[in-house]
Amino acid sequence: MNRFRWLPSLVVLALLAACVPSPEEDTEFLTDKTEEVETTIIPSMQLDENYYKTLIPYKESASRGLVVSNLYTKYDIKEVEEGLMRLSQNVFSTDDYYFQEGQYLDSYTVSNWLYRENQNEKLDPSLRGLNPSNEDASGVEMDPETRAKEAPIYLAHIVEQNYLKKTDDNKVGLGGVSIGLALNSIYYYQKEQYGEYYQETIPQEVMEQKGKEIAEEVITRLRARPELSEVPIVIGLFKQEKRNSIVPGTYFAYSTSEAGTNGLGEWKPINEVYVTFPTSLEGDYYREMNTAFQNFKQDIDKYFSNYTSVIGSGYYRNNELQKIEIEIPIQFYGKTEIIGFTQYLSGVILSQLPNDVSIEVNINSINGAEALILKEPNDDEPFVHIY
Repeated sequence: MNRFRWLPSLVVLALLAACVPSPEEDTEFLTDKTEEVETTIIPSMQLDENYYKTLIPYKESASRGLVVSNLYTKYDIKEVEEGLMRLSQNVFSTDDYYFQEGQYLDSYTVSNWLYRENQNEKLDPSLRGLNPSNEDASGVEMDPETRAKEAPIYLAHIVEQNYLKKTDDNKVGLGGVSIGLALNSIYYYQKEQYGEYYQETIPQEVMEQKGKEIAEEVITRLRARPELSEVPIVIGLFKQEKRNSIVPGTYFAYSTSEAGTNGLGEWKPINEVYVTFPTSLEGDYYREMNTAFQNFKQDIDKYFSNYTSVIGSGYYRNNELQKIEIEIPIQFYGKTEIIGFTQYLSGVILSQLPNDVSIEVNINSINGAEALILKEPNDDEPFVHIY
């Protein structure tokens, strides 16, 4: 029997509230910027080794809100932050470090760094734009097509994360910083004001080269700050997907500037990719899941004879499938019919989809979320919730 839960929303909230972890003893947080000491709390519970503990009270990012306006899709907005946290675990262990949103790069700084270098050249050098000038060698502004080919906007957004560490004297201080540089894979431009949008693809090798050059300048600017001069800094390069993509981009390389050094170390590749199912991509590691997804969809079609809109995405790391997310939009039906379909779908998940990966299935209608099915790797049955 599946674990089947049908709970009113208010009850769910009550259950969540009851699960708030009890804190450890109060801990002083020492900020290197001001030498001010404030009291903070370290939660005693950690979800699992893939998640960092987060200090209480929670501090929002100093550049909060910019990611929404700077990245194209909701998928990239989510992945640029979650992916950076994931790659940070290569340097900052979840056992020894605590997570905090970035506190050193504020909105003013990030916004200025995203300009072209000639657009705010009168500012202090530490604030000037990191994207290439839109003027040629003689100082004349390039026409839109030339600019798209020779000097597109490479850097779309900058994400900062802080990793804190507890000291022997019961204080928590900055232990390291991670920076994510979101890079455009496609440059969109207009030939005339209010005109049609055109696009220019940025080759992977060019995007990677420019990203590494920008990363070196970012490290130089961060090291000039006394509070960041003696901590390790990780920089990851993120490839942003096109505007209409239904899967996110991924980080493809990262490097670490060791504590007290002024440059970056060796760049290390990251082999991650999100794949939409069904897919036409070649590769043995996609083929098995693609077949399973098509069989999964056929079983749904048996339940809804005119049903076609099933969207799936798989997250692969080092060519191995790690997670499957599936969205199933349906017309609104009665509650009993939704329960029946969700029960049927739970069985199809067990019979058709791989057993050794995380699976998340969301059933939605025009009224919003209707049901959620979650299955952890190698579990015998899924968790089911009817909203």
